[in-house]
Amino acid sequence: MAWKPDYATAAELAEYVRTGTGEVADDAQLALAVHAASRAVDRFTHRQFGQSDAVEPRFYSARWSAYRDTWLVRIDDVMVAPDEVATNAGGDVWSVVPNPRLLDANAPAEGRPWTRLQLPSTVDAVPPDGVRVTARFGWVAVPDTIKEATLLQGSRLLARRDSPFGVAGSPDVGSELRLLARLDPDVEVMVAAYRRTAKQTG
Repeated sequence: MAWKPDYATAAELAEYVRTGTGEVADDAQLALAVHAASRAVDRFTHRQFGQSDAVEPRFYSARWSAYRDTWLVRIDDVMVAPDEVATNAGGDVWSVVPNPRLLDANAPAEGRPWTRLQLPSTVDAVPPDGVRVTARFGWVAVPDTIKEATLLQGSRLLARRDSPFGVAGSPDVGSELRLLARLDPDVEVMVAAYRRTAKQTG
């Protein structure tokens, strides 16, 4: 699985929107709808649900937590423990951090990623981007809810294609639906629990 993949396939969307006559959009349109829906889910949740293909280093800034009396580091989602965490007090010299604590501690048991690191209290002040985390970032599998949300949003995008004025259905039979320029409200409800806040650590 790659970083920021599509969360469903064109074939799955075709099956999802199939009518009684078997008419669906062509493969290219289905693929575009899946891709657009996947990225819409990313934007709403402030995260992605793929995984980097290999271990790689990424750099972060630490913030002092008065509550924990130590440094906390907000990191990209990771579900496999990092190979290494190191800090840089300046220059090109990096010091490996022994036993960094991954937070939240209960994340693995709940099928969620770690999103923060707690550095030992012995670590001195860290400059901006002075924490290097070497890991395979991301989710080990796309959650079923995210896949279902992508299919629902993809079907909405396909309906929008045939509704140039942003309205689908017919008011005469009570099926009129305004296709808003936003994530489907039901999709928002589905993925709300996966939304990552922009709160600072501390």
